[in-house]
Amino acid sequence: MRVVLFVHCFFPDHFYGTETYTLQLAKNLIYLGHEVTIVCGIFQGEQSNDRVITAYTYDGVKVIAFDKNHVPHSRIAETYFQEETRPYLRQILEETKPDVVHVTHLVNHTAVLLEEVARGNIPLVATLTDFYGFCFNNKLESASGSLCAGPNLLRSNCIACYLKAANHPIARKVANVPMGWAASGLALSVANGLKFDPVGDGGQAIHDIVVRPDVLKRAYTHYDAMIAPSRFLLEAYGANGFDRKKLHLSRFGVDIIRRPKPIKDPQSPISIGYIGQIAPHKGVDLLVSAVRDFTTSQARLDIYGPANQDVAYMQKLRSIAASNVQFRGTFPPSEMAEIMSSFDLLAIPSTWYENSPLVLLNALASHTPVIVSDVQGLTEFIEEGISGWSFKRSDANSLKRLLAKLLQNRGLVRANSLRTTYDRTSLMMTQEVVSVYEQVKANRWR
Repeated sequence: MRVVLFVHCFFPDHFYGTETYTLQLAKNLIYLGHEVTIVCGIFQGEQSNDRVITAYTYDGVKVIAFDKNHVPHSRIAETYFQEETRPYLRQILEETKPDVVHVTHLVNHTAVLLEEVARGNIPLVATLTDFYGFCFNNKLESASGSLCAGPNLLRSNCIACYLKAANHPIARKVANVPMGWAASGLALSVANGLKFDPVGDGGQAIHDIVVRPDVLKRAYTHYDAMIAPSRFLLEAYGANGFDRKKLHLSRFGVDIIRRPKPIKDPQSPISIGYIGQIAPHKGVDLLVSAVRDFTTSQARLDIYGPANQDVAYMQKLRSIAASNVQFRGTFPPSEMAEIMSSFDLLAIPSTWYENSPLVLLNALASHTPVIVSDVQGLTEFIEEGISGWSFKRSDANSLKRLLAKLLQNRGLVRANSLRTTYDRTSLMMTQEVVSVYEQVKANRWR
């Protein structure tokens, strides 16, 4: 099969979970005898290429880059449906002639891509890696900081997220009393830009946010199948009106050396690791604050992630960090197993609805028990008290209490490494994905 994978961005400049999944999938598809091309976006504002469409090779995989600097969006609606991208997407599809198109993230391509694939009568598959299909901020976190179930009838909770992003003072109030918008008529006033215009654009932004869920839900009907890597994500899309018959549960696989951990001195401090983005929604500040309550003889924390992602946030972390916290920067994927082997625990203190992060699966596969926020996209992968422990999301005191308990039981933490595992590989994952492709193609020709 000729498979074209569309992803929002890609290596070497972008290297997080969705990009890694896309690369693993591509390499395994090639190994299984398929012809693969990855199409990625270059975000507007990043370093631009001379042409809209360029090509390169990364790790043996053909890549086509679509540079949004040449086709920039000028309003919120164009971040999810941008008509100007249509001729370029059509050109890419005509040149690559795919038997299957697989979208691992729609950002930068927008719903126009789905229309063009449908126009060509090409089987179309998605891997749902976050909540982009129905959530304005992709994270399913409300403006008040609480977890969100999805857009309400009037989209007032989506509007509140936008107002928060725009630093408007009414955002938190709106988020806390969403149905109050209906009673006051403010939602309609906002949508029409008549009485309340937070950004001076005549209400255009508010309108774009209000209609976004419906535009994307219609566009997603073009998918023949949608793969969800966690039960939680599958249920979230189903609960928000997406076709449950098209949703398939297929968990991510990881490739890492699965050797036992080295034996440590029983009195040595517990080594806690964090690997990932250095950003507020990842809850790194909660972890740094919690660890500072313990001495260097009790615990140490090594943080791996880009120092320049959010400079102000990084400065905050450094200002509150004690001497038992070290910031280690980034590392190549080939060093993941070695770094994991140095940890007794991996912490994922995220404040949003995480969805089967690869770092969690790598930890479990390398026999590293985990500490996670109590959100289902994390907890569904652990056996509480054995392969991991959970604490109340966004609650620093809950995390401190958990750490105190674990530090009093260092032997248990290290012994539980032997009971922590995750056996699924990326090849196993890819073979399931190919089965979805074959099922979709068979259904098309019935």
